[in-house]
Amino acid sequence: MSFLPELTIAAALDGLAARSFSAVELTTAHIAAIAALDGELNAFITQTPELALEMAKSADAARANGTAGPLSGIPLAIKDLFCTEGVRTTAAAKILEPFVPRYESTVTAQLKAAGAVFLGKANLDEFAMGSSNMTSAFGAVTNPWQREGSDAKLVPGGSSGGSAAAVASRMAMGATGTDTGGSIRQPASFTGITGIKPTYGRCSRYGIVAFASSLDQAGPMARSVEDCAVLLQAMSGFDARDSTSAERVVPDFRSAVRRGVKGLRIGVPAEYRMDGLSPEIDALWTRGISWLKAQGAEIIDVSLPHTKYGLPVYYIVAPAEASSNLARYDGVRFGARVDGEDLIDMYEKTRAAGFGAEVKRRIMIGTYVLSAGYYDAYYLKAQKVRALILQDFTQAFAKVDVLLTPTAPSAAFGQGEKMDDPVTMYLNDVFTVPASLAGVPAMSVPAGLDRQGLPLGLQIIGRHFDEETVFAVGAALEQAAGFSALPAIRARETV
Repeated sequence: MSFLPELTIAAALDGLAARSFSAVELTTAHIAAIAALDGELNAFITQTPELALEMAKSADAARANGTAGPLSGIPLAIKDLFCTEGVRTTAAAKILEPFVPRYESTVTAQLKAAGAVFLGKANLDEFAMGSSNMTSAFGAVTNPWQREGSDAKLVPGGSSGGSAAAVASRMAMGATGTDTGGSIRQPASFTGITGIKPTYGRCSRYGIVAFASSLDQAGPMARSVEDCAVLLQAMSGFDARDSTSAERVVPDFRSAVRRGVKGLRIGVPAEYRMDGLSPEIDALWTRGISWLKAQGAEIIDVSLPHTKYGLPVYYIVAPAEASSNLARYDGVRFGARVDGEDLIDMYEKTRAAGFGAEVKRRIMIGTYVLSAGYYDAYYLKAQKVRALILQDFTQAFAKVDVLLTPTAPSAAFGQGEKMDDPVTMYLNDVFTVPASLAGVPAMSVPAGLDRQGLPLGLQIIGRHFDEETVFAVGAALEQAAGFSALPAIRARETV
């Protein structure tokens, strides 16, 4: 029997169907991996081994009586932004530390219905605000990758850093993430895994703790393109409880993985070759273009002229929506409370103690740009530029089927590096934010290593609700890259 945590989801499903091992055995192996590794990585805020074994037993029973779902027995990590009935949901914030939901998010309910096993709630940047997973109230997550010749701790990216670290280290076969400005794709790139942000509206936002409502989108993270397709199939679908949910048929994403790219038109946006782009990133991008061309794709240069405004627009729109969404955390209805002399004093003390520095910074920025006298100058203007960014993508997709770009401007950096200046940190999202503002699907696929032995990703951006073509191109890149490098810290057969 293969070492179970090394299997892909697709291989594990085949093994379960063939009775080569049971869901309980598969889950037990991952629980052991978590016990061995998570003290070092801190990828989980809440571990649920008892619940996982109960779910695994149910999966085995369903398979025995012929009622197994498409994910029966597959152990997953759930980003601690998804409400899970009866299991603490914190959003990595002190203010939500005691919160145990009485309801289930739509995405996790669908995964449960598909037979998935939940190993626990994965760590993240507080309220999903960050690109390093250093802002969590429950401590930083450590990337399982290390630089060659160094044991310095690296960030896994953010905000879905716990999910990414759990998958990369083989503590989970897959994970849920959320992506507001790159929070699935950037950590996927930093940890050498695959992650896709689907079209805005493809997955329900019901039961997901809100950051920026016009941008937040759930998506899967896994170790292969096919695994992401399997997970997204279960996560997608219309939900009447989410007013932004799209009433669209969910395609067979897994079959799209085998389409190939012959005859596809691949756009290469000139604006992503920005000043100061790392030669290693540029070289990897050039190799990716060559791989697709060799498989029969046509390469076409395109322009997205408003790309340079993506970051400033994002850091006006997202904080504005965050300041509104986070107004509900006041110590009255749920979560932590700090008593005060009167109601206003209680509000102030609760929010002062319950929010971290990055969350407070974004609330202040958002409140400022929405305030009287500044709304037109900042927020309204940002929304107008956002429309121009969407227009750029629409015009580009009239000429090409997908776009190919780098995922992140660098490999994973060290904990404590780049963190003195918030603007420097925000630049981590420079390649991912435009697709989020436009609401189009985008995927990161690991494609190579930098000179220090750290993974680098390439990003495929597609048309609205055309995840199928994104998966087809992603699979082609995956096959050509042959990425097989492994992180230093991972589950091994000795676990």
